[in-house]
Amino acid sequence: MKDALFLLADVWLIVAGYFYGWRFIRRYGNYLLGLEWMVVATSGSNFLLWSLSGANSGSVLYDVAYFFDAFSRSVGITLILVLGLMQVTHRYKPSLGVDVGVFGVAIAVGLFLRPFHGADLHTDRGAFSVAAFYAAVNVLTAAFLGYFVKRLWDAGAKWPAIWTGLVTAAATTIALTYDFFPLPFDDANRTIFYTAALATWGTQGFVYFRAYRTLHDHNASLDADPAHAVGPVARTPNTKRESI
Repeated sequence: MKDALFLLADVWLIVAGYFYGWRFIRRYGNYLLGLEWMVVATSGSNFLLWSLSGANSGSVLYDVAYFFDAFSRSVGITLILVLGLMQVTHRYKPSLGVDVGVFGVAIAVGLFLRPFHGADLHTDRGAFSVAAFYAAVNVLTAAFLGYFVKRLWDAGAKWPAIWTGLVTAAATTIALTYDFFPLPFDDANRTIFYTAALATWGTQGFVYFRAYRTLHDHNASLDADPAHAVGPVARTPNTKRESI
């Protein structure tokens, strides 16, 4: 039963990642979020294949798994996520250079940090520093997501705000538990932890897409409302009356 739940959580992550990643690109042209969601889905696919093939730590799939892990924990579900969400919070329009550059940085950082995974945090200062870095950037990202939640709440989207807040809290808990607080009742393969992590990450894709859509539609409604118009066009009637 435990293994079945793990596989189900991984499949959920894969489906959510590819589906909502494609929708971010197709519907909103948001390549930052779309490609990162697909990276997460690819990571889940690799993890599923590795698990089904015997979970051998000597397999190349094992090394690939922890490259993807370092990629997303360092830059992907941190900087890339923030820049992607800023398209609806700040109307930020990244250039092609930014899109390519930030993924290039994520690849480089992922390759550099991957070897630190699995070392004993009590004896390896480098591994401890990397784990602390992952935790710190996750907390900073959660702070921005708190702002994102506020924007949703102020827009009248109460339930999307609540769900976004809950899944963000769950993801932050997973991030802190990952290296520093292993579950004492878990097995040697950390099946319970990874089941919770995969389910949470898949739910992030689902919830964040719907929250993004809500704020995008809210912004579009403001743009279409003449009452929010500013500038010379909105002041023209008053200017004419003053000239008369």
